[in-house]
Amino acid sequence: MRLAPAGDVPNNALPVVLLRAAIAPDPEDAPASFEETFRRNGWTGTWRNGVYPYHHYHSTAHEVLGIASGSARLCLGGEDGREVEVSAGDVLVVPAGVAHKLVEERDGFLVVGAYAGGRHWDILRPRSASLGPALDRIAAVPFPEADPVQGEDGILLRLWADALVA
Repeated sequence: MRLAPAGDVPNNALPVVLLRAAIAPDPEDAPASFEETFRRNGWTGTWRNGVYPYHHYHSTAHEVLGIASGSARLCLGGEDGREVEVSAGDVLVVPAGVAHKLVEERDGFLVVGAYAGGRHWDILRPRSASLGPALDRIAAVPFPEADPVQGEDGILLRLWADALVA
């Protein structure tokens, strides 16, 4: 889904990609399934947590969110953005600049996150970040070398390449 700039939320011309049931969580260690897959495909700097309950975005990195357990409703794109439901096994790829926020979590919601190429990330909140410098940083974020789930032949690279041409 493409999200246009919305006030002080830059969003990105690259679409957010939601892969349903992309990774089968290991019943012994669900987060490890995501960490290993992401790491194998060059998405590193992994963490385990949830999603912040306020709109925020990263201007220095593309982020992948793997739903290791539970389910949630997230808002993407800022205050008037789009809400999506995610559940265990889903993977959400959020391009740099796209705001995201937890709206509601259920059943032990746990996320494994990582960043394309292990880039360092920042956390910016609408209305508190200077948009001009953030836009410059977003434009400088490199295209990922691989899809976080499917690797070099994954759908993410095709979808993002098509978005740049359109």
